Amino acid sequence: MLRLLIIRPSVEIPLADINTFLWLQIHPSKTRVDMLHKYSLLSLAIATASSFSQTITGQYDCIPAGSYTLCQNLWGMSSGVGSQSSTLNSASGNSVAWSTTWTWANNPNNVKSYPNVISNSAKGKQLQSIQSAPTSWNWSYQSQSSGIRADVSYDIWFGTAASGEPAPLASSYEIMIWLSGLGGIQPVGSQIASGISIAGHTWNLWKGPNSNWQVISFVSASGDITSFSADLKEFFNYLVANQGVAGTQYVQAIQAGTEPFTGSATLVTNSYSVSLQ
Repeated sequence: MLRLLIIRPSVEIPLADINTFLWLQIHPSKTRVDMLHKYSLLSLAIATASSFSQTITGQYDCIPAGSYTLCQNLWGMSSGVGSQSSTLNSASGNSVAWSTTWTWANNPNNVKSYPNVISNSAKGKQLQSIQSAPTSWNWSYQSQSSGIRADVSYDIWFGTAASGEPAPLASSYEIMIWLSGLGGIQPVGSQIASGISIAGHTWNLWKGPNSNWQVISFVSASGDITSFSADLKEFFNYLVANQGVAGTQYVQAIQAGTEPFTGSATLVTNSYSVSLQ
């Protein structure tokens, strides 16, 4: 008995081609070599297209994503009404591609979630021992409603212990780098400086307390940065030299994601990478 595995690839394949491909598996002797070659390639395309595109929908769902972990993290969903899903599109080497689709209403000043990827290896080093921290992030809004309130940001955790988890009790600092902030939203605390030049961009600096740590946020002063390539060590050096952050602090975790407040959007990360050296 022939058993068929039905899959849903992320690319459109004509039904006629699929039917022909299945017929060839049953009648190989009645085909020409070139036809078999064509539909062997079709089989490979189907398998490749479906090998990723894993979607998660639960409040705290996470899935492996190569050198990263993709997480939903709907920590603030109780303050709003809506939904969210996140999809792993591909992972290769130290690069990952993913997307998230969300829609939220109510309490426009409250963050509803932080869908993100967290590096499994870029952690556990003291600031003073880091030689470089290269990162790149290419992203875009595939769709967005009018007037959305959301940021696109790194969330980097420092602490006195080398723990690799975000926001542990041992965290001393939460460092955010906002590549986008739409709808008039603001980081925790208040603005303490402006016009800071780091990594080829200009930033406004915000600072304030949250739980048992200080939040320091670099906010792009020139609008969205959709293609970002930098050495995070430049930010670390600034914090040690100008904000009293000790060089003995450990990088506990590096995350990259988005904080939606209200509206609807699909955010696509075409490629992202980060490492500590």
